[in-house]
Amino acid sequence: MIAELGHFALILACSLSVIQGVFPLYGSINGNGRMMGISLPAAYGQFLFVSFAFAALMYSFIVSDFSVANVATNSHTLKPMLYKVSATWGNHEGSILFWALILALFGAMVAFFGRNLPRKFHVTVLSVQAFVGLGFYLFLLLTSNPFERIFPFPNEGNGLNPLLQDPGLAFHPPLLYLGYVGLSVTFSFAVAALIEGRVDAAWARWVRPWTLLAWCFLTTGLTLGSWWAYYELGWGGWWFWDPVENAAFMPWLVATGLLHSAIVVEKRDTLKAWTILLAIIAFSFSLLGTFIVRSGVLTSVHAFATDPERGVFILLFLFLVIGGSLFLFALRADKLQPGGLFAPISRESMLIINNLLLSVSALVVMFGTLYPLLRDALTGEKITVGPPFFNMAFGSLMIPLIIVMALGPMANWKRADLMGILSRLKFMMVVSLVATLAFYYMAGGGAIMAAVWLGLGMWLLFSTLYEWSERIKLFKGGALKRILRQPRASMGMTFGHLGLAIAVLGMAATSYWDSEYQGIMGYGDKATIAGYEVTLNSTDGIIGPNYTAVRASFDVNKDGQKVTTLEPEARVYMTPPMPTTEAAILSTFLGDLFVVIGEANSENYDLWAVRLYFKPLQAWLWTGVAIMVLGGFISLSDRRFRTGTIKGKK
Repeated sequence: MIAELGHFALILACSLSVIQGVFPLYGSINGNGRMMGISLPAAYGQFLFVSFAFAALMYSFIVSDFSVANVATNSHTLKPMLYKVSATWGNHEGSILFWALILALFGAMVAFFGRNLPRKFHVTVLSVQAFVGLGFYLFLLLTSNPFERIFPFPNEGNGLNPLLQDPGLAFHPPLLYLGYVGLSVTFSFAVAALIEGRVDAAWARWVRPWTLLAWCFLTTGLTLGSWWAYYELGWGGWWFWDPVENAAFMPWLVATGLLHSAIVVEKRDTLKAWTILLAIIAFSFSLLGTFIVRSGVLTSVHAFATDPERGVFILLFLFLVIGGSLFLFALRADKLQPGGLFAPISRESMLIINNLLLSVSALVVMFGTLYPLLRDALTGEKITVGPPFFNMAFGSLMIPLIIVMALGPMANWKRADLMGILSRLKFMMVVSLVATLAFYYMAGGGAIMAAVWLGLGMWLLFSTLYEWSERIKLFKGGALKRILRQPRASMGMTFGHLGLAIAVLGMAATSYWDSEYQGIMGYGDKATIAGYEVTLNSTDGIIGPNYTAVRASFDVNKDGQKVTTLEPEARVYMTPPMPTTEAAILSTFLGDLFVVIGEANSENYDLWAVRLYFKPLQAWLWTGVAIMVLGGFISLSDRRFRTGTIKGKK
């Protein structure tokens, strides 16, 4: 009965999305205030009904109701409660329902926090948001019903992919979806602006906090997924250019560009058409990611659907949303006349370069991700576009981007003196070069690109600190008061750039100076890596809630002193049957020692396959990203964003 109530609630939410999309928009066009008044209660009602539907599905997973096909396919009675709950969104149908839930949540948030928006514009935004939601409701009801019953139903379910039974993967999808779906708000603002013919500084100020919120969630979700891959897959890597990784990375790149272009619209009343286009493209990439993951066109840990009918539906939905919005943009873009003029060397120009490089980077990632799929579809030839292509093409675009990031905050609006900026930063250039050479020498040399990326990280780090010190007049009296009086958006920018600099240093070190040991070890055998002496002490069989495992014990010593004991595991899950590895990691400021236990030797069970990795400055990568996200939330706390909007005519 609970499942049927959830299904009925989903139908009601779908009906409300039609009402919210059609009648308020008609009222807005014809000046009918009563029809316009429908939009807010409809948005709240949608969220209420979708929340009930999602709670009903979660309840079915918690009580292991195997008469629901979704539960029988993706759950099992032996699973820990955390993974029963996370299985709600760890499958195709549940993930789409979760997407619809977050979409309704953001719609309700826009309805509540956007009450100071001009009334017609507010109603138009909510109508666009409702039409996007309608597509997902129809997708659920017509092709992906999460409440479908089966009879006769089994006594046990098939279980959840063991790789997904991890805390990192329990929270990674919700955060990523908050980012994906958050971009639907910027899309709705963009389409509403095209309909209304209004893009100005007020519009940019309205759209920036929503973009920033989505960006923060996207960044956190991407990083959590990368962290999961780093320790769970047992390969010691943090990014593999997997198509599903790329699907989330593309909207992040465009959203980053959108954040910066919206600043130009707000400050200088220019780049209007470009900013609208970025808002459309950012959400389009989110939908494209949905198509890639859920249409069955690729195989991945993250890919759920294999039904071509679903792929056709998503493809049609993509055509309507992306094609329709781009057609509207083509019709109305000429009305978005730019305002302020600026010189070729100015902060506006730096931000345009930033936007172009980020946009081209997103296109490069899209090409590398989709080209093998198109080649296979057109010719039947299967090829792979791997990390070498992405590292070379994407990396070459990031080098000028980081250089410009250091220069941009130093440039004035409208007109700037490039030679003057370089003159002010010449000391930072010298410091960056010396620090790079010193680190490169201490690390024992290596590839020249290692030095390049180290230098870029140092350059961005020291330049950002220098710009901040100049802005607050650090070495003059009253610096603390000036720090406290700084706009939080400016503080957030500083944190964001510092975080990226620290992350780049971590990426460079862990990518170019990592070391690896693979071998067979017996009890008492020692292996040395990066100055650590690792000794295999023992192995023990253990029984988990839904798996059996071998847990190994390794003593870690350095300079003759014991540092710690690491206990990696090799697990075999029962439902579904699948082996996995659980790495043990010693994380320090200077690097991570990564230990993985493999299989026993088939002829001598006292010998074990062992892999050791040392990842220098790996923690810097995670720390840098955390500082970037902190900067985003600091910016969100800016008073201009906390008040939500600039009051306009109702």
